Amino acid sequence: FYLFDLPFYSEMLSLVLVTALLAAIVYWLTARGWQLSSQIEDFRAENFQFNVSDLRLGAALEARFFRISVAVFLLALAANFYLSRYDLLFSEHSFLSGMDYVDRNIRLPLQWLLVVAAALSAVLVLVNRAKFALVFLLVLLVQKVVPGIVSAVYVKPNEISLQKPYISDHIQATRAAFGLESKLKETQFAAKLDGEIDVNKNRAMLENVRLWDWRAFHDTVTQIQALRQYYVFNDTDVDRYTIDGNVRQVLLTPRELDVRQLADARANWINGHFIYTHGYGVVMAEANKITPNGQPVLFIQDAPPKVTSNSLKLTRPEIYFGELTNQSVFVRTQQPEFSYPSGSENVQTRYAGKGGFPVHPLPVRLAAALSEGDWKILLTNYLTAESRMLIRRNVRERLTTLASFIQWDNDPYMVLTPEGRLVWIVDGYTLSDRHPYSRRMRYAEGARFNYIRNSVKAVIDAYDGTVTLYNFDASDPILRAWQAIFPDLFQPAAAMPPELRAHTRYSEVLFQAQSEIYRTFHMQDPEAFYNKEDLWDLAKSATDQSGKNESMQPSFVVATLPGETKPEFLLVHAFTPRSKDNLIGVMIARSDGEHLGELVVLQLSKQSLIYGPLQIEARIASDQNIAKDLSLWNQQGSQVIRGQMLVLPVDDTFLYVEPIYLQSSQAKMPQLKKVVLAKGNSLIYRDTYEQALADLGANFAGPAPALSDGQAPPPVSQVPSAAPKPAAPSLDAVRRHLQRYRELASQGKWAEAGRELEALEASVK
Repeated sequence: FYLFDLPFYSEMLSLVLVTALLAAIVYWLTARGWQLSSQIEDFRAENFQFNVSDLRLGAALEARFFRISVAVFLLALAANFYLSRYDLLFSEHSFLSGMDYVDRNIRLPLQWLLVVAAALSAVLVLVNRAKFALVFLLVLLVQKVVPGIVSAVYVKPNEISLQKPYISDHIQATRAAFGLESKLKETQFAAKLDGEIDVNKNRAMLENVRLWDWRAFHDTVTQIQALRQYYVFNDTDVDRYTIDGNVRQVLLTPRELDVRQLADARANWINGHFIYTHGYGVVMAEANKITPNGQPVLFIQDAPPKVTSNSLKLTRPEIYFGELTNQSVFVRTQQPEFSYPSGSENVQTRYAGKGGFPVHPLPVRLAAALSEGDWKILLTNYLTAESRMLIRRNVRERLTTLASFIQWDNDPYMVLTPEGRLVWIVDGYTLSDRHPYSRRMRYAEGARFNYIRNSVKAVIDAYDGTVTLYNFDASDPILRAWQAIFPDLFQPAAAMPPELRAHTRYSEVLFQAQSEIYRTFHMQDPEAFYNKEDLWDLAKSATDQSGKNESMQPSFVVATLPGETKPEFLLVHAFTPRSKDNLIGVMIARSDGEHLGELVVLQLSKQSLIYGPLQIEARIASDQNIAKDLSLWNQQGSQVIRGQMLVLPVDDTFLYVEPIYLQSSQAKMPQLKKVVLAKGNSLIYRDTYEQALADLGANFAGPAPALSDGQAPPPVSQVPSAAPKPAAPSLDAVRRHLQRYRELASQGKWAEAGRELEALEASVK
């Protein structure tokens, strides 16, 4: 009713109001036209005198048509006042949205009085008693003045007690409108500052910690894999794939072709429409591996694609539909298409897909020329009977054309299927600003909303442009309405192939909106909400060079939820208390299997201190050994880039991971130089993640030493010594085991590495 019926009725009433008003005005102007013409003549004769009585409004009311028009207007106004009662459910107040005490007890009865007054006035006009209808104006004045007086005199001094039930409605409605009710699990997480981490138990998770910040990875890949100036890596996405039997976190970026980068892109019409028609391939890298020189370890690279794992294959690398494919092209023409560069030559190809439509018939070419505003389409001789025209190749434009009533995500992500094809997955949202009692937010493109669902996921084939829309929220009333109109447009989520379902994820846009709402609406007690006793902030970090503290963005991680045994692909956002930096809560969105769409919030105790990301950043910056390195590197013509900090719940504590990159001032190609692991009062600062992980197992496997009451644990910073002294014979075995462990860990032989770690522990007992 609120999403569809009420707006429709309001529009219809507005049409009736305008029509009735125009009818009355036109009738009066027509009936009094002779008098107006005489007034104009008097005005020209410079003896113009205007008197309202000359208009004879009273006489106009004697005309039946005029009275009927005015009565219809007043009846429509009465109906509009009746519907306006529901608008009270969307009113905005300083501390709540929706109906408050004054609305419920003062404005609502007065609204009914307006309905009666307008309807009675319509009857009085019909029976030619228009003067008595002026009482309607008095009621309107009362409706405007009285609520403000009651609010100031009675409500404000007793606000919390009077508004409590309305605040409760506001809280529950907002949580429901943003999906923070049925699929949200709030858990009290008894985290410890220096809790134990069982490395062996959490090895599957620790092996998947993402070391490559997507921004650093994007810059590096652009330098080493662009191949030609017209190839562009527009975006990098984090995903998970089963590789060699294990779930691995990867970064994937498609190599698209930007025709604007061609030297003669504008001058040579043939190049952009017949030759350079598509991008080629992807670059995929393991998220937590680096080469000895600090670059990513690539699963897929180069053109033609080189695939280093038998678990992956890329048989159809051409990208005809993408994020940068913004102009129409022609395929299967007399002009061969450019496929990819090979040394000093170019490999050519011919499109073999079903995308587009035949363009050879003259009427079709004429229509295409008119649509594109390009008469060269009619004049070119390259088109044959087999030629096809591919249009709307930008994936978001394609989806918007097909289903403009869905708000499509600005960040499509690419998936490599087991068959070796490339497809895009795009999240679609249903939005509304008509949910009663719910707080409004502003979408990235400016639209205001107070209801959101990630109801649709679209799949677009990058080669032939085939679009399939899947319904992922059968309970969404907005999508149900559209599905009733277009019954064949959406397929059920169960119809999505399992190999694609394995790559669906929790939407970042929805998650960010929910995080923003939850930091206030986790308070469900009306009195606490009114007094803002427990406001949260999104956790901040200061990883950029300016040192400016900014809210952290959600991060995709592979981690094991408390109480679970299997690592999952999760989206994580951390919270801190208002104006403080310690950790107070973590919101986690699940993406795998039947858990897709579930939210878990780990709420921390207010009586114990758990360091937040900004506090860990400060400890990293103040560590003497780390600060010395960062300062030295920044003075040598290089730039230090601190990657996105990851917040990982592990056992009964939190592990923080921050990669540190070094970038030359001459080339924008970051190299991973150091890895920082932090837990409680301990910092591990090492050249490689394998070394840091070894230290994690050696130093964090046992309980922290006992402390006296009120004593803070001393900070620990493990850094490599500059010049180690000759080791005693008893330390030689430790060194051998540790070195062997690092070698095995770097090769991914975790079982053998575990045995070396056990031997290491035995040697130090």
